[in-house]
Order: sequence, then structure tokens, then C-alpha cells
Amino acid sequence: MKFVEIGGGNIVASGRVLCVASADSAPIRRMMQEARDRAMLVDCCAGKKCRSVLIMDSDHIISSALEVTDVRASLEEKR
Repeated sequence: MKFVEIGGGNIVASGRVLCVASADSAPIRRMMQEARDRAMLVDCCAGKKCRSVLIMDSDHIISSALEVTDVRASLEEKR
């Protein structure tokens, strides 16, 4: 299994990531709030501004302080 760093010393399994999205849009923010209410949000921002959101195949939502382009480049490198 290959892992990719998402900032703050946190890593995720690259094969389990379904989507990487920008955290700026209203639908993604609603999705994050719903995941927070269901206890399915994993905040990996380490106190920094949330810039990207990873949607996992396990229905977890992971917030990251890295830009979408940085996360995408790391995922493409691992695949």
C-alpha cells in the first residue's frame, strides 16, 4: 500500500482517495459540516487554513492545509 503526505506529518493511503477538492466552495463546506456532525471528518490542518479536502472510499472526509495541486501531484507520483 502506498501512502502520500497531506501536510503536518499526516499521511493517507493513496489507493483509498476518491477525490481531492478545493475547500473554498459552498457544497464542499456543507459536505465537511455534515461529515463533522456524523464524526467522519478528520482534520489534518494542524491549526492552519483548510485548503483542500480529500474524499475517501470509506466515507471519511479529510481536510488538509496543502493546496489541491500539491496533493494531486503527490498522488500522481505515487500511482
